[in-house]
Amino acid sequence: MDESTTTLSLAIGARVRQERQARGWTLDQLAEAADVSRRMIVNVEQGAANPSVGTLLRISDALGVGLPALVEPPRPKPVKITRKGQGATLWTSGQGGRGTLVAGTESPDVVELWDWTLGPEDSHASEAHASGTKELLQVLGGAVTVDVAGQVTTLQAGDAMTFPGDVAHSYANLGTEPARFSLAVFEPGVGSGHRQEAGS
Repeated sequence: MDESTTTLSLAIGARVRQERQARGWTLDQLAEAADVSRRMIVNVEQGAANPSVGTLLRISDALGVGLPALVEPPRPKPVKITRKGQGATLWTSGQGGRGTLVAGTESPDVVELWDWTLGPEDSHASEAHASGTKELLQVLGGAVTVDVAGQVTTLQAGDAMTFPGDVAHSYANLGTEPARFSLAVFEPGVGSGHRQEAGS
């Protein structure tokens, strides 16, 4: 892990531990509620893991907080500014792709705003999120092919789409130039026990 990834992992770990302890939960209780292994919870809390976005979503949902709350400390001010380059990069690829969480709201109805780049012939697959999750995507440059539960659509710069995020979906750049898109994710009722079934 590079320095910024290590710093982010440590911050996420501290926040997960803080939220777990505030609820009086053991590591095993959080692992069961999030449907992840106890070892993964330990690694996340120690900042030793670089968990997938799906794992972080399961943990944040089990804790009743949104993903944005795990990647930044709570702030007393109602206005939060994220300057260029200061978002939380939670996914990278060998082709130069990156998924950066740039803004988000608190639970129970969490909205996340992402800045995505996919390198040439790059792709990112996402497991189904919690029931009722919606995603809105707009291509800012290049072309992005989106597969939503087998329905494949290619979007060009300026095109946008809305789709359910509670089914398996993926984003791909089949071209030879980088593609960039903005993604908003709405997850209603975080922490209200609406997690997907184990193994989904």
